Amino acid sequence: MTNKLLTITGPTACGKTSLAAELAFQLGGEIISADSRQVFRGMDIGTGKDLADYHIHEVDIPYHLIDIHDAGYEYNVYQFQNDYIRAYNDIVSRGKQPILCGGTGMYIEAVVKGYQLADAPVDMDFRKRMEAYTDEELTARLAGYIKLHNHTDTEDRDRLLRALEIQEYHIQHPDEYPHMPEVEHVIVGVSFPREIVVERIGIRLRQRLEEGMIEEVKGLLDSGVPEHRLLRYGLEYRHVTNYLKGECGYEEMYRDLYTDIRRFAKRQMTWFRRMERQGIAIHWIDGTLPLADKVAAVEALMK
Repeated sequence: MTNKLLTITGPTACGKTSLAAELAFQLGGEIISADSRQVFRGMDIGTGKDLADYHIHEVDIPYHLIDIHDAGYEYNVYQFQNDYIRAYNDIVSRGKQPILCGGTGMYIEAVVKGYQLADAPVDMDFRKRMEAYTDEELTARLAGYIKLHNHTDTEDRDRLLRALEIQEYHIQHPDEYPHMPEVEHVIVGVSFPREIVVERIGIRLRQRLEEGMIEEVKGLLDSGVPEHRLLRYGLEYRHVTNYLKGECGYEEMYRDLYTDIRRFAKRQMTWFRRMERQGIAIHWIDGTLPLADKVAAVEALMK
């Protein structure tokens, strides 16, 4: 056991979970999920939880931050940071090796860089004052606080106002931040040639549809999860919801979803490359290697 946090990341469909589980078995570790959608119960197939991967060599690998909220809950990076800190401290208190695993670049960066975020309450006075501004003006104001690396916070006015509200609160309450444990980071990325990634995405999408992904989304809607929340979760949940609403046929849904997942994988790699340009070291290993060779390569980095 060392004061190192091992992170396994990479684009979608690169086999992160199976590698992390094997490493947890070999290193006596436990996994902390860094996936923004796997926190939700009932969203199993569409998020690719692959829970069977956590049972290896007749052992159940402990995992954290999966299935901790009902679908439809508004989860954010601040909550993730606090959940991560609790999970990390719990794992190391028992002498186990923490392994952060997931493809949500913002979550991983929030841990590695120790994002300074506060739990900002809703400020109705602030929101009232912002009514006079256009979306474009609000976006420009937000850009004055943070770099807009993606469009998540500017896709609709409610999210835009909330993002601004949080930034304003940070300025007024600088001491209300989670304190990340000081660790040495070993970040490992799993990579494949682009053509193999595309092939793996196609295979995985077909498997998910065969396993009941459409039925999963229908069940969420029938249980009362608001349609707009599922649409906001994106990718599988947005396209399948639109299909269930009759806004597109099955073939169109499949084609557009396949295209969007490929684009998502590309955006993930763009995020990781940006992290590297900012000085964060990511050790990339060849995803085509046998699992044993990948494990050995990671174990060498942990020494």
